[in-house]
Amino acid sequence: MRKMRRKGLASMAVQTAETTTNSANTVDLGPAAALSCRECGHQVPLGPVFACEECFGPLEIAYDFSAYDTEELRRRIEAGPANIWRYAPLLPVPADVADKPNINPGWTKLVKADNLARELGVTGGLYVKDDSGNPTHSFKDRVVAQAIEAARAFGFTTLSCSSTGNLAGAVGAAAARAGFRSCVFIPHDLEQGKVVMAAVYGGELVGIEGNYDDVNRFCSELIGDPAGEGWGFVNVNLRPYYAEGSKTLAYEICEQLGWRLPDQLVVPIASGSQLTKIDKGLKELIALGLVEDRPYKIFGAQAKGCSPVSTAYKAGHDVVRPQKPDTIAKSLAIGNPADGPYVLDIARRTGGAVEDVTDEQVVDAIKLLARTEGIFAETAGGVTVGVTKKLIDEGVLDPSLTTVVLNTGDGLKTLDAVAGTGLTATIRPNLDSFREAGLA
Repeated sequence: MRKMRRKGLASMAVQTAETTTNSANTVDLGPAAALSCRECGHQVPLGPVFACEECFGPLEIAYDFSAYDTEELRRRIEAGPANIWRYAPLLPVPADVADKPNINPGWTKLVKADNLARELGVTGGLYVKDDSGNPTHSFKDRVVAQAIEAARAFGFTTLSCSSTGNLAGAVGAAAARAGFRSCVFIPHDLEQGKVVMAAVYGGELVGIEGNYDDVNRFCSELIGDPAGEGWGFVNVNLRPYYAEGSKTLAYEICEQLGWRLPDQLVVPIASGSQLTKIDKGLKELIALGLVEDRPYKIFGAQAKGCSPVSTAYKAGHDVVRPQKPDTIAKSLAIGNPADGPYVLDIARRTGGAVEDVTDEQVVDAIKLLARTEGIFAETAGGVTVGVTKKLIDEGVLDPSLTTVVLNTGDGLKTLDAVAGTGLTATIRPNLDSFREAGLA
């Protein structure tokens, strides 16, 4: 069933490769060796191709790390810059990537959330990986930083994407910094904060009448049309490179924990790519000997109004049935997640789970995180914190183990979700009024 769904995408991927320069066979992207199919293992040379021509499965980067010495690699990483390029030896980027104009995201805070831990009854150590500290205040800066280096290598002149909001801002900012034209496509009813943040960088921002899945379908048509020639769609024809940016979350978490794997991670699910690449990053660190090989569990988090992966997980299915999104967590509102089946595989393989929470629980969790740790998360962060609480309450997540929860964006982007929050009181400018309000 997966293969049939991808057949059209595969033909567009081959078209894209054919209309791009032949430099794909000669580009130097560090340790990246080839593109490998996740379904059948078929490999092709590096290029702007995203689906396997043999079985129509998704392609991802295959690496050659054989020349690395563990301790030398560790020293090189630790001596690197305080951004994702400290991990350049493990990414599909040229050796001089740090010298190129890029927004240089990453090395965000891993907050030891003791106050939240007490509220939730976690005794083994609770951490929030707060990616709202990135240049455009979301984790999407990581993946776009990777994609733009691939776009340079393959000679693209326009950077584009389909987006639920955060990616649009990240593409706009990265393109402006690197001197690319940008043209991004979003659902027409996106939160105003995200619209403004995407538009302010001066690129073209186009609203599509419909939801994210409609936007994505349109971009898939455009990429196969002559009008899209020379365009690098970060989450379509550049997707294998773009997706690798999420691995840096895994790298940073383990390094910030003292080169140690967390026992449990709670990760939000939109397309599912972030969760799958975090798992890939953890496995790479183990294979390289940078962390001790021991079990870890990965839990996926969705909003109930768009929970196709959670629904499939609870039903014991391997196939994810699309849903029409209806949730305040619009950054996660992808009804037909491309990596959904792989998320199911990882949750089951690691002993994790996939759970969902209502919009009301999302808002409660946003306020809980803000009240306990001073972190104002966007709705996706409310989903992960809400799911963490639910998993603990239901005895699924072990509170005695080290747990890392991801916050992927800034709450200032989704103010509508907490619009009812406001003044405690309004008083006259005197002490009597202050006391009458019960504030003394």
